[in-house]
Amino acid sequence: MNMMNKYVDLEHVVEESGLASTMKSGSLAVLATPQLAAWMEEAACACLGQADDLGTTPEEQEAMTTVGVKLDLDHLKASPLGATIKVRATLIKVDGRKLEFWCEAWQGEDLIGQASHKRVMVDAEKFVNKTYGFKQ
Repeated sequence: MNMMNKYVDLEHVVEESGLASTMKSGSLAVLATPQLAAWMEEAACACLGQADDLGTTPEEQEAMTTVGVKLDLDHLKASPLGATIKVRATLIKVDGRKLEFWCEAWQGEDLIGQASHKRVMVDAEKFVNKTYGFKQ
């Protein structure tokens, strides 16, 4: 299966926990940029498919996860509490274990954010062990 240009749409409602004033990323009661970034990462993760989609065996896929390494986000318009936001992540490039996504966020017909997002496939156990300083 060709993963290129595979996409996932997720829908979220702006809740108090995701407001700039609540997250301390600003003082206004509008969608916080960190919340928008998290939704884009969530959509990118949801976009990933079966082991054969990424050129790995089922056994390798079981041990693998992805980690975000770069998110270049433009938050274009403010969204109020209660707004419904549709986030789309599209897988646009696979280079070995490197994955690149294009993400967009919409409130109705208005584009409120867009981002390029890079993730890398890693062996989950090795990654955690290295992070916490355990010898392998």
